[in-house]
Amino acid sequence: MSESHITVTVPATTANLGPGFDCIGAALTLYNRFKFSRLEVGKLSITVTGTEAAKVKTDESNLLYQAFLRLYQHIKQSPPAVAIEIELGVPLARGLGSSATAIVGGLVGANQLAGTPLSQAEVMNLAIAMEGHPDNVVPALLGGCRLAASVEMLHVTSPYWQICDIPWQENVVPVVAIPDFELSTSEARRVLPTQVSRADAIFNTAHLGLLLRGLATGNGEWIGAALQDRLHQPYRQRLISGYEAVQNAALAAGAYGMVISGAGPTLLALTETAKAAAGATAMQTAWQQQGIDAEVRSLAIDTQGATTNPV
Repeated sequence: MSESHITVTVPATTANLGPGFDCIGAALTLYNRFKFSRLEVGKLSITVTGTEAAKVKTDESNLLYQAFLRLYQHIKQSPPAVAIEIELGVPLARGLGSSATAIVGGLVGANQLAGTPLSQAEVMNLAIAMEGHPDNVVPALLGGCRLAASVEMLHVTSPYWQICDIPWQENVVPVVAIPDFELSTSEARRVLPTQVSRADAIFNTAHLGLLLRGLATGNGEWIGAALQDRLHQPYRQRLISGYEAVQNAALAAGAYGMVISGAGPTLLALTETAKAAAGATAMQTAWQQQGIDAEVRSLAIDTQGATTNPV
């Protein structure tokens, strides 16, 4: 049975985690909320609240609405007229998966209003197709830390995805430092090389394996070593003012290591619980000394993913 009103809550995500470029991501305890209500008259109404509400489009080009339409297109049904209320809690264009929350929120909301014709796996595949890669949309939908691998087989026209849940020890705290400037994903991708050496590929493979063991065991030495990367971070660091100063401050405050969250410019430090507050203060101070305001928050791993509540 379909709903007339539904609220979808979707967590922010941090992707890559250093060596896990485009294949690993984790859901964080920071959220966007989307309320969908069927309209008796009209076609579309979008209202937005939150700090960056003025930056969000409120016409048919809105990404959340585009995802909403995509699901109805997939199930070959006409979309209903809908009023959408967006409550922003995830900063835009900061490397925390704001676009993934819109894609997942739109697909999940449409699926609920349509009477849940699609399984969670089918919704996930639509989300990956829309985003182009799985590292943000998969944990946004499922929660937790997730590794996604495409599977290619003979006689199969397109690859499918295997999703692996990555254990994350509770004493490993993600601290996000969110600067007051944006960095588009397209710009962050533009600076990446089109080819890498065999040595760099081996380096990242080894470090991703070490990262998985470090997160599962909480071994800080393994985590610190594992966060090194040669595929994307060396090229993107130059786009983020104050990167080295913030990294040095985080390490001096006892963090295991620091990476670029997604495509940036948010920086993510992993640290033990007892040192999280000191690490957050140190990262914020370092950016302030560079003349950059930043919001720094100690978060946790969201284990629920996208959740729905009838209104």
